[in-house]
Amino acid sequence: MTDSGSSVPRRQLGRYLKQAREQAGLSLEAAAGELEVSRATMYRIEGGQNAVRKADVLSMCTTYGLTPEMTSVLVGLATQTKAKGWWHAYGDAIPTWFELYVGLEAAASRLRHWEPASVPGLLQTREYAEHLLRSHPDIPGGEVDRLVEVRMERQHILRRKNPAPPRLDVILDEVVLRRRAPGMGRQLAHLHDQATNGTATIRVVPSAALSNYSLSGGQFIILEFPPLGLRTPEPTTVYSESLTGALYLDKPSEVRTYSGAWKVLEGLTLDADRSADLIAMISKESSNE
Repeated sequence: MTDSGSSVPRRQLGRYLKQAREQAGLSLEAAAGELEVSRATMYRIEGGQNAVRKADVLSMCTTYGLTPEMTSVLVGLATQTKAKGWWHAYGDAIPTWFELYVGLEAAASRLRHWEPASVPGLLQTREYAEHLLRSHPDIPGGEVDRLVEVRMERQHILRRKNPAPPRLDVILDEVVLRRRAPGMGRQLAHLHDQATNGTATIRVVPSAALSNYSLSGGQFIILEFPPLGLRTPEPTTVYSESLTGALYLDKPSEVRTYSGAWKVLEGLTLDADRSADLIAMISKESSNE
């Protein structure tokens, strides 16, 4: 699975168009009026949430006074925004706000997960994933099977050959390992396998760790991206999910805050070997129940 889909070119195009609009001295509302589109449409385009038609890009470039050379670059990016990733086959089963994340995840070179409540989706067994999805209050029972398939499909990035799989660093709270769920013994064994075979670096915050503000700040994922030839690399992005949506943060100050929280969490964890031993011990305890 090598297709990273349209998310990265969409976000790059949106960033360049926003910069061009600001350099032209136009507010979002003023540009929307000039282009005869809604403010919401402009916001989605600049945020990389929408594919953009060539004609719309040409109109924006003209309105913003861009050079023919820059216009050609942006039109090329617009063409790439229409490329579809594998996840489009699942249609409405994937919320729009999560579709963007799936594309970014597939394009990332490194993923840092802090998960205080559950095993990360990339490391879940089918049984564990199904249990979590069935417990979600807003997911219809008929959608669960398709969403489980999406989660299993996402895991292919950890086994791909070209491009190389992303580096996956995970910090888990020990409570996640001890929380009961159907097939939890198999889930723990799978986690141990992924940690010991080099698929992921997994570290555990032991229950004996001192309380810390970083432990109560909610889950987050820091995504880093590889160079893209002569293009500006996609900026490091923080993803934070709630029950009804998600935040995508890429301002340097925001990324620094979450990177600082990650370092604090690292200081609370057992090292990778001791974490693997703890996972194995809890797995054995779970199997004996």
